[in-house]
Amino acid sequence: MTQPQQGAAPPRRTAFAEGVDRVRAAATTEPGRLRVIGAVLALLVVAFGAVTAWQMTDRSTAADDVLHSSQPLSAGAADIYRSLADANTTASSGFLSGGQEPAATTKRYEEDIRTAAAKLVTAAASTDPGSPSADTIAKLNKLLPQYEGLIERARANNRLGFPVGGAYLRAANDKMQHEMLPAAQDLYTSENQRLRSDYADATPYPWFALVLGVLALAALGWAQRRHYLRTNRVLNRGLVAATAASAIVLLWLVVGHGVARAGLDSSYDHGVRSLNVLHDARIASLNARGNENLTLVSRGAETKKLPDDTVEDLYDYEFQQDMKTLSAGLARAESIADDQAGKQPVTAATGNMKVWQQRHKQARAADDDGNYQAALNKIIGSKADQPTGECFDSVDENLKKALDHEASEFRQAAGDGRDAMTGLPVGAAVLAVLGAVAAVLGIGRRLSEYR
Repeated sequence: MTQPQQGAAPPRRTAFAEGVDRVRAAATTEPGRLRVIGAVLALLVVAFGAVTAWQMTDRSTAADDVLHSSQPLSAGAADIYRSLADANTTASSGFLSGGQEPAATTKRYEEDIRTAAAKLVTAAASTDPGSPSADTIAKLNKLLPQYEGLIERARANNRLGFPVGGAYLRAANDKMQHEMLPAAQDLYTSENQRLRSDYADATPYPWFALVLGVLALAALGWAQRRHYLRTNRVLNRGLVAATAASAIVLLWLVVGHGVARAGLDSSYDHGVRSLNVLHDARIASLNARGNENLTLVSRGAETKKLPDDTVEDLYDYEFQQDMKTLSAGLARAESIADDQAGKQPVTAATGNMKVWQQRHKQARAADDDGNYQAALNKIIGSKADQPTGECFDSVDENLKKALDHEASEFRQAAGDGRDAMTGLPVGAAVLAVLGAVAAVLGIGRRLSEYR
């Protein structure tokens, strides 16, 4: 075996290993230890500021989306549903009026169709291509002209006195009830899910930033205590400045996010929840009015067999179900209204609904007795006839007042929540940089004593 030669050079070590040895050697001296402490302090403070800026930017963006994107889109989807349902209800009311449809009824129907079309355009512009919402919007855009065509055929035949006009109206109603309104409901559900997702992104506590802030303050406190024990000097200005900057960021983070979270939670509890209930109640009232009209249009042509083998008029049965939904919705809306301004219109709508139900019973009794004209007058007649149409309009108007109030409450609370985070990401980043510089300068001042 070959013996190693005397005086041969030792094997070369890697640069990393040599660097570790130098750091280890430096750390055995006080200047070396101070350099390591300074680097760690600066890194902790910068990391705290960077994470705070990152997490609060995400939450601020989500809060802004809640206020300016997802909630307005959710309300827009509800408006699409309401406009379509109201157009269907208005079309049936106009049909009952006979060949010469009142100008006000025609105008209301056309405004509903224009509103639905405009809201669909807005929704399409804010929806990702290929998403379920985009597919739903495309479906509604395809169905809307088909529905309008059926309504126009119903009107034309009704003007000429042809009974087939009623068949066209029922076909239009079927398209609306079984295709268009379910699609509009799907869109509304999707937008509500997006709204809940934005709330979920905006409200969680920034735990990572909070933990880093506590660690940074603890490290700065330890460094100052070490400085005092070794030098008997109470304060190091650089370390004190770094501690103050970190404490300000941490306090700002806790208070700012706490206020923002409270505002956003309030906007959901006292705004979004009420808005959803009120939207559902308004939709139920629209559906009830449409089915009430169609009860007279069909004249018993559509029936439904119940589990007890009794047979009822299909549209009157659905009217009763819609009124149950409306009653439950109004009761819930009144229970969660948090002030008199929000509760008063709901209470008024409940009273209107009860009168509506009484008048509807009178209309059905007249129709069952064979007095079709009296029943018709009770549904769409003049004010002297005390028609159910008056009650429906009052319910709708009061629900709109309640919706406007709750929307205002939402905007106020959500805006306060978003504003509480204004400037926090940038402020945290700037203060963190200043704190890191102050920590380095403070350690540098101590190092200068060894030169």
